[in-house]
Amino acid sequence: MQHALPMKRRWKRLAALCLAGLVLATPLVARADEDDDGDHDRARDLYERGEIKGLANILDVVRAKAPGDVVAVDLIRMADRWVYRFQVVGADGRRKTVDVDAGAGVIMRDGEGDR
Repeated sequence: MQHALPMKRRWKRLAALCLAGLVLATPLVARADEDDDGDHDRARDLYERGEIKGLANILDVVRAKAPGDVVAVDLIRMADRWVYRFQVVGADGRRKTVDVDAGAGVIMRDGEGDR
């Protein structure tokens, strides 16, 4: 019985992490004029089917390539794949667009100093 309590804590932590991953899997869109719940539902469905990775997995890759503040994230379809499009503002105030293959979790395009 001594092992039951630590195991129960581990399961609670695992459940909390899974829930956080699901929440982070939905796209964060920083646009006041767009609030389409269909986009969130689509992202959640794609994540649950394993077609895309959650944002928690992708953010570290983006931050390593483009340090700064993520100001917008969109989930878009490009050809035959889903793509996370990040808008990042660096310390110098320049905006950078970073496209990440949402299924593979790899950077596809790195728009150096877009604006």
